Amino acid sequence: MLHSLRFRLALAFTLVIVVTVGAVLFFVWRTATSEVRQYGELNQQGRQSRVELELGRYYRAHDGWEGIQPYIVQWGSLYDQRIILTGPDSVVVADSAEKMLGQVYQPKPQDKPLLIFETGPIGMGIVGPGPVGIIYISPEPSAVFPSPLTLAGAIGRFLLWGALIAIAIALLLTYFVANRISSPIKTLATAARKLGQGDLSQRVTIKETDEIGELAEAFNSMADGLERDETLRRNMVADTAHELRTPLTNIRGYLEAVQEGLKQPDAELLRSLDEEAATLSRLVNDLQELSLAEAGELKLNFQIENVAALVGPAVAAAGSQAARKQVSLTSQLPPALPPVSVDRQRIGQVLRNLLDNAIAHTPPGGSIAVSAEKQANTVKISVSDTGEGIPPEDLPNIFERFYRVDKSRTRATGGSGLGLTIARRLVEAHGGTIEAKSEPGKGSRFSFTIPAAAEAASNQDKAL
Repeated sequence: MLHSLRFRLALAFTLVIVVTVGAVLFFVWRTATSEVRQYGELNQQGRQSRVELELGRYYRAHDGWEGIQPYIVQWGSLYDQRIILTGPDSVVVADSAEKMLGQVYQPKPQDKPLLIFETGPIGMGIVGPGPVGIIYISPEPSAVFPSPLTLAGAIGRFLLWGALIAIAIALLLTYFVANRISSPIKTLATAARKLGQGDLSQRVTIKETDEIGELAEAFNSMADGLERDETLRRNMVADTAHELRTPLTNIRGYLEAVQEGLKQPDAELLRSLDEEAATLSRLVNDLQELSLAEAGELKLNFQIENVAALVGPAVAAAGSQAARKQVSLTSQLPPALPPVSVDRQRIGQVLRNLLDNAIAHTPPGGSIAVSAEKQANTVKISVSDTGEGIPPEDLPNIFERFYRVDKSRTRATGGSGLGLTIARRLVEAHGGTIEAKSEPGKGSRFSFTIPAAAEAASNQDKAL
């Protein structure tokens, strides 16, 4: 629990919220306290100035303090503070609390006496031998006019409660946000765990369009790829067993017939056994070559070659096979093709595989043409035939292992089903691409690209 993503997200959000709210609360409280204190001091000074002014006017109007008591009581009640007025001799003339009239007032340490002169308070001009009275206004807080510290404390408590409520609301939101973030991740983790245990049907449904949504899409794409690869692997194992079983069965049948005296070990039988052994050898070699290519262990010997020098031998080698089937085989190469940097043997193998495939699927009287053209920084080589074509639903799968468009074809007419797969791997090893276009009843066109010599230089020392 303590190490879960949800807990760590909640803890991180909580720390950020507490620090942020605490910092805001501290600075707001300090500012509010300072402003309240300043306002209180100005307000106190204002009240004192008004009291001083009124007392000075009263003294001048009445030529003394006689009758001032009711006014002091009224002002004390108005400002909710105790006001004491004494004469120059410190004898109390008026007391808003009416407790010390006629007594000598002993000032307290916190008292700040204000001198009243005949002409008015200090600052309005002093005329006469000295003050005519001293006024003391109690500094203690009152209910009506609390002290600045009391008011600042009240504001601080209000801010503290507000901060606590804000933190509580933020924590609730944090919980929901953390849960919203961690829930899809937990779903992904559960699906990944089951996928790792072999359940390749695992997929996740996450509606978010953010990075987590992209992660879910990547997971689903990976799961699709793994399921597809697993299906291909199983099919490959089954197809390999089937392809190996047929020639082995034939060889074993021939040998059993010899052992039982049904056949004589003559030249015809030996030729049949040799053909079956050659089929086995060819299939094993194809499988070995494909496994090396897919493992990235097939080394390429790059050399600068002329395209015509690559196409010519391949066409010549396939000529006799095409002639036996009464298929026309030609090549059409422009004179100004750039040289290419390739492994001559491997590209020759690609061409042979494509030509063998075209001859196998072109009926007597048909034609096959090999062409080439320059495209940007590559050379595109194409093998076109006038065969039966490939159905649209089969076209995406023709480069897969052991895939045959016509499932009824035998090895003699349809090959092992590895030729196009090997061709694709070899072309990709050269940094090129291979594709097929076909229209049923009108033939097919297989094309692959290889980089021109300048573009292929960076690939010369690379394996598949």
